[in-house]
Amino acid sequence: MAKRYRAELLRRLRNEIPIDWLIGYLRWPHKRRNGQFVFVCPVCRESESDVNPKTNLGRCFHCEQNFNPIEFTMAVEVVEFVEAVEFLKPLLRD
Repeated sequence: MAKRYRAELLRRLRNEIPIDWLIGYLRWPHKRRNGQFVFVCPVCRESESDVNPKTNLGRCFHCEQNFNPIEFTMAVEVVEFVEAVEFLKPLLRD
């Protein structure tokens, strides 16, 4: 497995895989509350959360953790950075 990745690949993983779609793909607990997408934080297990489609970040307001798709995958799958990148790579469109 590669240990170094091109910046372009990492940028694409962070920006082109919608965080709300990824949360569903990972079958992580989530729902719409008052029209807002919320999820259970993989760090603190609270659901004081939101996603921002403009920045493609998930945010837990309880533990103040931000998640991009790579970080969210690392937290949910309990894997290191390299494994998360390898997991996400097939989800990109060419």
